[in-house]
Amino acid sequence: MEIKKSAIAGTVESNDILITVDKGNNGIELDLDSSVKKQFGKQIEKVIRETVEEMNIKDVNIKAVDKGALDYVIMSRVKTAIYRACECEEYSWGEI
Repeated sequence: MEIKKSAIAGTVESNDILITVDKGNNGIELDLDSSVKKQFGKQIEKVIRETVEEMNIKDVNIKAVDKGALDYVIMSRVKTAIYRACECEEYSWGEI
């Protein structure tokens, strides 16, 4: 898959995360703003990076604004933003 445009997924409500995805040139570049960054920042970054790598995306800029989202929410928001950015019309979760 290839990033074709900017895309977002999620909200800035409590227990959610807003993910913004843009085409990048330098691997996975991640900017994390989180209300719980001190306690969970490394885990949030790990989940985002692993999800992007699973989807075989090599160059991407990601801005994440976290409000205490759990891992499964982070994964789903990242996947949705990437699918939107790649202009995929069908989500085939099993092929990732």
